[in-house]
Amino acid sequence: MEVTDFDFNLPEELIAQTPLADRTASRLLVLDKDTGGTAHRHFRDIGDYLDAGDCLVLNDTRVLPARLLGVKEETGAGIELLLLKQTEDDVWEALVKPAKRVKPGTVVSFGEGLLKAECIGEADHGGRYFRMMYDGIFYEILDQLGDMPLPPYIREKLDDKDRYQTVFARERGSAAAPTAGLHFTEALLDDLRAKGVNVVFITLHVGLGTFRPVSVEDIESHDMHAEFYRITQETADVINKTRQAGGKVVAVGTTSARTLETVGTKFGEMKEDNGWTDIFIYPGYEFKAVDALITNFHLPKSTLVMLVSALAGRESILSAYREAVEARYRFFSFGDAMFIAPDTKGERK
Repeated sequence: MEVTDFDFNLPEELIAQTPLADRTASRLLVLDKDTGGTAHRHFRDIGDYLDAGDCLVLNDTRVLPARLLGVKEETGAGIELLLLKQTEDDVWEALVKPAKRVKPGTVVSFGEGLLKAECIGEADHGGRYFRMMYDGIFYEILDQLGDMPLPPYIREKLDDKDRYQTVFARERGSAAAPTAGLHFTEALLDDLRAKGVNVVFITLHVGLGTFRPVSVEDIESHDMHAEFYRITQETADVINKTRQAGGKVVAVGTTSARTLETVGTKFGEMKEDNGWTDIFIYPGYEFKAVDALITNFHLPKSTLVMLVSALAGRESILSAYREAVEARYRFFSFGDAMFIAPDTKGERK
């Protein structure tokens, strides 16, 4: 398969620039992954498609305010860092703009010296490693100096940093939000729990892969960047019991799906585990853990479009995307949602 097989026409004006005031007010396109049938709802209706005994799996990663604007100590030239992951104490992998100005030994100063970062080496894909130098608590300084690392297609300023966090975010470490989870409120989650839906959490810290386009023609030649994940025994037990009882395992977001499929592939069931995953899911892949998926609408030719195509079929996904474009759905991080599941029975109540 070639990357062009996952292309579609997207008018630029459908790229959502700001989040809705009410998280649950987003539209919801329901896609039956077996028949290709669709229904148009709102996200607040998601409970109509979940049954008692189903399991909702959410990614509780927390986005770091990881975009830092500083200057080279030697010249005063402007430098932007996007922190991706901590590799050891006070050492971070980061993307740099402009990268050509930053070589090993370069020191970048932020907040008039409140934080300094010395480049100590080059990373894959044009990144750099930096040793952070500061007094006090690093994350408190980062909260003070850093901005949310919004994707490049969002040009509007985000007034409230918390709108690029899920309401259940708690494990610090992501360079981007698991955006499917942005549609949930605590009240909606409480309603689902009251209905008998099991709500559990995994962690996957979103990293460089989110920012990397597929640059090869043959998608099987694409290399995914590894990201850290963690699943607890408590979460594993609930998922295993759900499957044994015939309930649906519903991944919220491609990050949750990739974590569950990593562990399912490794063990054949869910077990407590942590590590790094570079799993790449595209059509032909057989899902081992995920029955249904809540997700946003993704970029053309992206690995995320390939993942949802593996779950529902490329033609069904592209047809649903065309339908979403015609219906003026909002796309990408702050956009609307899709629910991909078996046996949705149309407008089910």
